[in-house]
Amino acid sequence: MKITKEEVLHVAKLARLDMDDDAVEKFSDQIGTILSYMDSLNGVDTEGVAPTSHAISLNNAFREDEETGSLDRDAALANAPEKEDGCFVVPRIVG
Repeated sequence: MKITKEEVLHVAKLARLDMDDDAVEKFSDQIGTILSYMDSLNGVDTEGVAPTSHAISLNNAFREDEETGSLDRDAALANAPEKEDGCFVVPRIVG
């Protein structure tokens, strides 16, 4: 399947990308190659194969919630570069 330069430019415009002619040509060829490969996958016989969302089966790796102790304030602040009144001091982010 071939993708045209106009289609690449249209998608670039939607994505607000500024592309020169060399990039358009390059992406047109690369996307065309990818689409040709994907088209070849349409010929694969998948009769009797159950649909999956992952290549391997996944099991939840959840653990039981267990109550544990926590660090005391002095231990938590022991390696802090800056601290004040028992709290971490961080740079201001919002003006």
